[in-house]
Order: sequence, then C-alpha cells, then structure tokens
Amino acid sequence: MKPGEVIKELRIQKGLTQSELSERTHITLRTIQRIENNEVKPSMHSVNELSKVLQVDILNLSKKTPENPNKIEFTFKINDMNQLLSDIKSLVRNNWKLLLLIALLITFLTNYTDIKAGISDGWKGQ
Repeated sequence: MKPGEVIKELRIQKGLTQSELSERTHITLRTIQRIENNEVKPSMHSVNELSKVLQVDILNLSKKTPENPNKIEFTFKINDMNQLLSDIKSLVRNNWKLLLLIALLITFLTNYTDIKAGISDGWKGQ
C-alpha cells in the first residue's frame, strides 16, 4: 500500500473530509489531494501535521501486517531546496521563542567573563 493510500484510509477512518483535514493541518486542500493520489511525497512538516490530526505516528509506520493493516514504509529525500527552505521557515516560525532563548543563552555563556567584568567595573564606579 502506498503512503498516500494509507493517509487517505486513516482520514476516512477518522471520518474527515479532505477539506476538514486541510483546515486542521493548515495544509492546502490541493496538497492533500496530491498526497493522497501519490502525485507528491509529503514534506516532513506535512507528515508531522498529518500525524497530529490523524493521531498516528506516520513516521514509525512500517510494512503492512495482519495486526496493523495500515502500516507502510516511508522514505524521505531532500531533492528540492525550496522544500528544505520551507521546512526551515516552518521550524523557525513554530519554535522562534525557544530558538531565541537558546541564542541568548549561548551569547551570555560565550561572553560571561566580559559581562562579569563590566558589571564589576560598573559596581565599583570605574
């Protein structure tokens, strides 16, 4: 079973239309249609959003078995720089606060001795 077919099956099992899935995942309706028709491979961002809404870890699905008929195997390749940039933008957009905190922490730690000396000098009135 192809990835798009499994995603379509999972969507139908959840009782969702393509439009409803599009609204909940913030993925365009046309992209969902193309994924389900196996016209395109979903991006990591799309897989992540689909996993959340469909309440299944799509990345950890492997080959189909009688116990789990919806299992499939995904292979991801970065073959489009625009898609990579889009995924990076999405990462920054969704996690900007954490990234800012990490950058500030790194800046503080790398300049700790200068900061400490400046505070000490300021305290002494120099």
